[in-house]
Amino acid sequence: MWKPDRDSGTPLYEQIADHLERRISYGELPPGTQLPSERKLAEQLGVNRSTIIQAFAELRAMGILESRTGSGTRVSLSKWGAIPKHTPNWKRYAEGGSFLPNPPFMRRIREVLSQQELIDLASGELAADLAPTDEIATLMSERRFSSYLGYDHPQGYLPLRQALVGFLETHRGLQTTESSILITSGSQQSLYLITQCLLAPGDAVAVEDPSYCYSLPMFQSAGLRLFRLPVDEEGVHPDDLREVYRMHRIKMVFLNPNYQNPTGTVMSEARRKAVLEVASELALPIVEDDPFSLTDYNGAPPPPFKTLDTAGSVLYIGSLSKIAASGLRIGWMVAPRTVVERLADARQQMDFGLSIIPQEIAARFLRSEALLPHLDRLQVELHYKRDLLIEALRRELRPEQIEFFIPEGGLHLWCKLLPPVHDGRLLEAAIRRGVVFVPGSVYGSESGYVRFTFARPDAADIGPGIAAFAQALNDVQASQDTNN
Repeated sequence: MWKPDRDSGTPLYEQIADHLERRISYGELPPGTQLPSERKLAEQLGVNRSTIIQAFAELRAMGILESRTGSGTRVSLSKWGAIPKHTPNWKRYAEGGSFLPNPPFMRRIREVLSQQELIDLASGELAADLAPTDEIATLMSERRFSSYLGYDHPQGYLPLRQALVGFLETHRGLQTTESSILITSGSQQSLYLITQCLLAPGDAVAVEDPSYCYSLPMFQSAGLRLFRLPVDEEGVHPDDLREVYRMHRIKMVFLNPNYQNPTGTVMSEARRKAVLEVASELALPIVEDDPFSLTDYNGAPPPPFKTLDTAGSVLYIGSLSKIAASGLRIGWMVAPRTVVERLADARQQMDFGLSIIPQEIAARFLRSEALLPHLDRLQVELHYKRDLLIEALRRELRPEQIEFFIPEGGLHLWCKLLPPVHDGRLLEAAIRRGVVFVPGSVYGSESGYVRFTFARPDAADIGPGIAAFAQALNDVQASQDTNN
């Protein structure tokens, strides 16, 4: 009997739905055929009942199956008459197009988090109690909102760009003007605009290894070729950059030098200067993504790469997502005027600009006296949660099972498992135990690495979450040893 492939990158429910659709279209299951109950089919295929429920829901949405209370599920009587000649197969359309879906592991994580109560060590955002909710509510109540609610300037709301000029100079040591700033909906939109507007299909680019960029299909959707720059405890090495350029004539480099995602490393000053020298020599643009610097637990964030940039090689992007609230959807890019104008024009074609309201909120917050106390509290809380996570890992796992680098900022802990285990099996085992994390292969690593995010879960859940992960890891390692 057919069974879904657990090693496949395709979610189990999609495999089951596709299999049933093929059997129905081939006539093996004629219209009106009664299907086994969800529980029975789950037993036959060796999956959870929730997986069958999802597969049936997919097919019902396509009109292929119909269900009635008390009568079970059967193949639709109407779908296979005259209707198929006129009904588009929207599932096939959804699988087409040039914009690729998220990686299978990320879709699986999103799927289970939407359906189950799990301890979330995967989502890369702040918990609700770390956001400046009360501060923003106070700011909005103090002064009535009176801005014009029409389409705004293509570069973004002018008061926000002006507020960012002061914020970036005070907190990041960057001097710029409002005309060199583009407001975006976050770092991902900044990256999307760069990949779509400044590069062309077939261009080669360099990204860190491992890198958050690997989890973004936008690079492949843009037809770009990705080449790796290994990250060690000091960041990427300039010799690797020169070699990648020599071999592949890369057009751009994407770096996250401060509390790099996922490793948490900070690029050394010597490496920064050497990388900038290579980039200047080769006239090679660098995109610096700097979302985590202001989370520095010691209150002394490392300066941006761009502060050393005297040749104008660096496009600098940041956002409020990791230091305030992801739901504000506020990001920015500092770039030469020609680049800002090009990207602003493209963004205007997409959505005519961002909503004025969150931009007004962000502008008030960045200018307010509430900003510094919020950042202080955020740094303390993240430091505390990081220590809870490390303590739990040392308590629940043996030293010979795991290695990790301890970051001094950011939201993540990057771990190497010893010996390596299969990413998919470990993730599913962890889900069964009630916890979810991000497998390292999402970021370009081989199996055997994991990223834990400690900013999202409640502090009280971090210990139980790691205990559940440890049980899952022990289960998978025991199974792996048995099979070997």
